[in-house]
Amino acid sequence: MDAWNDEAMKQFQSLLETLDEQHKNTFQVLFLSLYLSSESLFIMQNMHQGYPRETLVRFLKARDGNVPKAHKMFIDCLQWRVENEIDNVLAQRPILADSYRSVRDSQLMGMSGYTKEGLPVIAVGVGLSTYGKVSDKYYVQSHIQMNEYRDRVILPTATKNHGRYIGTCVKVLDMTGLRLSALNQMKLLTSISTIDDLNYPEKTDTYYIVNAPYVFSACWKVVKPLLQERTRKKVQVLQGCGREELLKVMDYASLPHFCKDSSKLTKHNATMNAENCYSLDHVFHKQLYNYMKQQAMIMESISQIKQDSFYVELPETDPDDAKIVKTIEIEFRKVESKNGLNNSLNGVAVKGV
Repeated sequence: MDAWNDEAMKQFQSLLETLDEQHKNTFQVLFLSLYLSSESLFIMQNMHQGYPRETLVRFLKARDGNVPKAHKMFIDCLQWRVENEIDNVLAQRPILADSYRSVRDSQLMGMSGYTKEGLPVIAVGVGLSTYGKVSDKYYVQSHIQMNEYRDRVILPTATKNHGRYIGTCVKVLDMTGLRLSALNQMKLLTSISTIDDLNYPEKTDTYYIVNAPYVFSACWKVVKPLLQERTRKKVQVLQGCGREELLKVMDYASLPHFCKDSSKLTKHNATMNAENCYSLDHVFHKQLYNYMKQQAMIMESISQIKQDSFYVELPETDPDDAKIVKTIEIEFRKVESKNGLNNSLNGVAVKGV
């Protein structure tokens, strides 16, 4: 760890030791040698999985080493977890299978494997996700559940298997099908992104952009300078499906299905669904869904958890993010006007922009 990080850590811990009684009772943490209540230990253990120092470093990085800002971010995150009962989100009984399948069919996310260094590979179908089949709260719930499953199950397992701490993943963002209608989901997507920024900081090592159409390239040129340098360095825009570049960091088996040679994919529907990391039939989603059902059964044997009771207050958009969203909208409109795409702006209601 860099010297400034070591000094910042000492300052960070000192600030945490000066919490008032109310916060101490709620947020007592393992690494301060305080007397822990079982509830407080449960909250913190779900966050750090036995690596509290590395967790604090993530918050320091997210605030560029500014200790007071990192401290506030950390406390706000703990408060968010308590107020929204995030520690129970994986014990929240999943919605009915048909509805859950609708989530998976319209919020295209999944895990395809691991990099050669052991980092989970998360695939996101940015362009083809529609987010229109169920209520927005289910998309938010699903996203948080995947985050928590990654942090509580996937990353600790990777850490154990490799004998060293693994606390981040890589994301492969597929821009296939990106079009003007994506603006209709900008409010939801920005809210989900804000939840990640504030409560799961520095969990992604690299973003690989693949299958980028012209509309993305046009937006990227103007959005890139607006991003923080720390974020810009994480983004790599690859040629086409990015297969050759991605094979430098992961084996073929771990490539997302949209990066593989389509001629080599099995044509049988059941097999194709199993290879599609977005599908509920993929091993990752089967394991996640079964894990949530098991956790729900355990919690229901201890206490009553109401079906369909999950709700997270969506955060306000950060001013910098709002500026980026506005820039994206403007660029989309320019491309629409310039190229005369089929999706005319006439009559299109752009929500939350």
